[in-house]
Amino acid sequence: MSNQAKYDSLREKFEFFCFQGYKYSVENGNFYAKFDFYISSDKEKIEFHPCFEIPARPFYHWNDIPKPLLENLIFHIGMIELVSYWKIACPKKVVVKPYHLNEEQIRWWKKLYFNGLGEFFYVNGIKAKMDDFMTVESGSSQLPLPGRTDLLQERTLVPVGGGKDSVVTLEMLRTRMPIIPMIINPRGATTECVAAAGLDADSTAVVRRTLDPTMLRMNAEGYLNGHTPFSAMLAFYTVLLGFATQSRYIALSNESSANEPTVPDTEINHQYSKSVAYENDFRRYVANYIDPEIQYFSFLRPLNELQIAMLFSRAKAYHKVFKSCNAGSKTDSWCGRCPKCLFTWLALSPFISRNELTDIFGKDLLKDNNLRPILDQLDGSVEVKPFECVGTVGEVRACVNNILRHDNNLTGTILDGVASTDDSSVADYISQFDEGNNLPDLFKNILKEALNG
Repeated sequence: MSNQAKYDSLREKFEFFCFQGYKYSVENGNFYAKFDFYISSDKEKIEFHPCFEIPARPFYHWNDIPKPLLENLIFHIGMIELVSYWKIACPKKVVVKPYHLNEEQIRWWKKLYFNGLGEFFYVNGIKAKMDDFMTVESGSSQLPLPGRTDLLQERTLVPVGGGKDSVVTLEMLRTRMPIIPMIINPRGATTECVAAAGLDADSTAVVRRTLDPTMLRMNAEGYLNGHTPFSAMLAFYTVLLGFATQSRYIALSNESSANEPTVPDTEINHQYSKSVAYENDFRRYVANYIDPEIQYFSFLRPLNELQIAMLFSRAKAYHKVFKSCNAGSKTDSWCGRCPKCLFTWLALSPFISRNELTDIFGKDLLKDNNLRPILDQLDGSVEVKPFECVGTVGEVRACVNNILRHDNNLTGTILDGVASTDDSSVADYISQFDEGNNLPDLFKNILKEALNG
C-alpha cells in the first residue's frame, strides 16, 4: 500500500484527533506536565500521554507566574506537541477541548501544522492541501489573554543544541549580559558545550521531554511517520522557560540561510520553523495570545552560515566538544556519512585547516568518495537539497571554490575533477548583514562588533 493510500485509509478509519486536556504540578521545585490526547474510530480509542519535566533550579520562579498565564503556556505547548501524534493517522478533524480558539488562531495553527509537516507530506508522497488537510474545533472556555506581568528582567535565555550555531550565540552573549542556557533532553555535546562556556548544571535550564510509547510502537508498526517542526516546539518551551526564569529575551541561533526552501520553487523547507517567516508569525502570536513583553528572536538571523562558521572558528574551546550530526546524536559522535557532517566540514573549511577538521571529525571527509552524491545535493548539481539543516547552495559553492583555489592535494577526493560552478566566493558572504531580523539594538551591535573584529 502506498503512503497516499495509507493516508486516505487512516483518515477514513479515525474520525478525529482530540486534545482532551493536561495536568501540571510543582513538587519540590520540579515542574511536571502531562498531556491527554487520543484518536478515535468506530471501533477503538487510542490514547497518548506525552509529558515533560523541568528539574528544579535556584533561578525558577514558578509561584510568581499568574495561574492564568501558566495555564495558557502549558496549553500552547500541548498545541504544538499534538502534531507529532496527529501525523500517525492524520484524522480530518482536530478537537481542542481545553480552550476556545478564534478563527485567526485556527488559521495560524493550520499554517504551522501544514508548513511544518511539508517535508512529512513530500517524503511520504502525500498530496495534501492547506484548505482541507484538517479542520479544527475548540472548546468554549476563554483562553486567558495577555497583559503586562512586569515579571521579566534584562536576562537572556539561550537554547543550546550542541552544534556550532548555538555555541556562537552562547559564547558571544555570556560575557556581555546575564544568560541562562537551556537544553531539551541533554546529551554529551549539549552539556559539554555549556561546560566549555564555564557554566554548570545548576546554571542551566533543562527540559526532559518524554514521547508516548504508544506512538513509538505505532511508528514501528507502519503507521505514518516523518519529520515534525522541532524548532516550533522548542519555541513554545522557551516562552514557558522565559517566564519561569524571568528572562525578557529568548535568543535562538537560526541563521538567514534557513529561509531557503529545501525543494526549489516550493514552500517545502526542512527548516520551516527556523525561518524568519515562522519567527515573525510566532512573535505576533505570542504578543496577541500569550504575553507582549517577552522577546523571541534569532540572534544569528542577520548572518549566513559562513559568517557563523568564521565566528565559531575563533571559539577553540568548543572545537572538540560540539556536534552537529543528527545521525550520530545517540552516540554523541560525527557519523561522517551524512549531509550535515559534510556541510559542516565545508562551511568550516575556509577558517579551520584540513588537518584540524580531520582531527575534529575523526577522518578526512574529502577522501570519502561515498560522499560525492551528497556533495551533488548540497551544491545544487541535483534539484533537491538534503532534508537536513544545511546551508544554501550558494554558500556550499563558495566553500568548494575556496578549497579548489587553495588546496593542492585533491587527487582522489570528492573534489577531484570538480570545476568551479560560478564566481561565488567566501569573501562575498563574509561582508553580508541581513536586515530582515528582529534583534533588539543591543544584540545587533554585538554581532556587528564581532564581524568587524
